[in-house]
Amino acid sequence: MLILGHGVSAGEHAPDTVNVYIEIVPTDALKYELDKVSGHLRIDRPQRFSSMCPTLYGFIPQTLCGAKLAELCAQRSGHAGIEGDGDPMDICILTERPVTHGDIFVQARPIGGLRMIDRKQADDKIIAVLDSDSVYGNIQTIDECPPTLVERLRHYFLSYKQAPNDTQKFVEITHIYNGDEAHNVIERSMADYRAAYEDLSNVLN
Repeated sequence: MLILGHGVSAGEHAPDTVNVYIEIVPTDALKYELDKVSGHLRIDRPQRFSSMCPTLYGFIPQTLCGAKLAELCAQRSGHAGIEGDGDPMDICILTERPVTHGDIFVQARPIGGLRMIDRKQADDKIIAVLDSDSVYGNIQTIDECPPTLVERLRHYFLSYKQAPNDTQKFVEITHIYNGDEAHNVIERSMADYRAAYEDLSNVLN
């Protein structure tokens, strides 16, 4: 049963182009998450407040936010004691066309990311464009994205776990980074995955 959650790679051309499993779309009022054992979507929680993720959202398979990614996050942010959150690499995908449901695989091209720290855990959000998208497909770097769209993503992730009356902040975004850094982040998460699941390599290859 475990292999159902691990049988798709990050992609032959990763990190330049990556496979992505989509869990939620912008119209979802519930946050869905892949059950890594069964391979089926489950409800993680309702979106707690009024904001919803403004893009497709999912993860890159065969990645893991572990020690190598945490080391990079600590170096870049200047924060000590950072750990990986133990989840696959999250990714937001820009596309012109509406996608009405998750539980699908797509190919995407990373153009940047958000360096996010959630309660001392590295929780980066890669930003990518849907491969061959007619509007966003020619974007090469996050600097070419509409600033309001990047700000919406930033606001969503800073607030999606925050109750309106909460005074304590648990989530911080220290940097918005470019495509080269996104590739570095993805490569480290792929290495973290291989280190954690090397016992599966003979079965999956």
